[in-house]
Amino acid sequence: MAEPLKDIYNQAFLEGFGNKVKHVHPSFDATGFVTEVMDESWDGLELKGRTRRISTILGRYLPERYEDALQVLLKLYGTCTGFPYLFFPDFVEVYGGADEHWELSMNALEKFTQSSSAEFAIRWFLIHNPEKGMQQMAIWSEHPNEHVRRLASEGCRPRLPWGQALPLFKQDPSPILPILETLKADPSLYVRKSVANNLNDIAKDHPGLVLETARRWQGHDPHTDWIIRHGCRTLVRKAIPEALALFGYSESSEESSLTVQATIFTDREEIRIGESNELAYVLQIRDGDPVRIRIEYGIDFVKSKGKTSRKLFLWSDKTVPGGSRLTGERTHKWADLTTRRHYPGLHRITLLVNGRETAHTEIRLLEGEQTPGE
Repeated sequence: MAEPLKDIYNQAFLEGFGNKVKHVHPSFDATGFVTEVMDESWDGLELKGRTRRISTILGRYLPERYEDALQVLLKLYGTCTGFPYLFFPDFVEVYGGADEHWELSMNALEKFTQSSSAEFAIRWFLIHNPEKGMQQMAIWSEHPNEHVRRLASEGCRPRLPWGQALPLFKQDPSPILPILETLKADPSLYVRKSVANNLNDIAKDHPGLVLETARRWQGHDPHTDWIIRHGCRTLVRKAIPEALALFGYSESSEESSLTVQATIFTDREEIRIGESNELAYVLQIRDGDPVRIRIEYGIDFVKSKGKTSRKLFLWSDKTVPGGSRLTGERTHKWADLTTRRHYPGLHRITLLVNGRETAHTEIRLLEGEQTPGE
């Protein structure tokens, strides 16, 4: 099993970082820094808690003036790169929020995001001064470096995973749209993915606005078409008719179903948590013109308190002739993930074509395999 991501922050890493700081700032107490960071509560901290602990304690061991402390970290730019150094921009969030430090902090985040990522740290500034913050994002959206341009989009996502939510932009995303307009045909896939994810965030609260934007953007640039396709993925999964029509999916309704016959199978009626089973389907498409179809299966996962929550899995997305007979197979793993924990109970598995349920089966999930002697 892979080690938890939080374990990137271990004693060896902290000691190595402390030595780097001491090299550029000889009075730095590297031993005291590591000891205070890894106190008795350290083992119970998750990734974000450890990041914040490092940046907070770091401020106690660097020069007292924020300006001087930041200069020490800037000297390490280029030698401290990658995901583990998220505490550099976090340091800016913790210690650089005063109004008189705004320009200094923005310049630091612009620098640090090129070697790690400032997408989490910038959100504090957007919450406390959204107008000034979005003016900065507009400047960054035209930056020559793709990491900075990505920050302009990723940092203002209303629902960034692991990041603080931005309630103001969830309620009114209009300040975000000029940023996305600037980046809608960006040459960097790294940036385009962020723009698409930002649109997808907005679609969860304002589907009409995203569909309107998609219709306006569609057909002008292949990069932009890719963005709107991925930015509307939640709307497509929810089978919003306007979204399906926008991307050419054939309409399916009770009056005019795409399927004449549909079945979904599982090779096992019972399975233990951690095991896998085989799924298969057979579909008969209605006669007539070619149709574009999106085939998914949904599992109604049992939650800890007995309720269920559906998760959709894409099986196939293609255009087929009318009257086609389609089949497919898939192995599904029931192992726990960082994003999903499994619980025993009866799980309904549904076959969906363009968002409409066409068939279902069931599987009973049992506790994981017991070890000898239990």
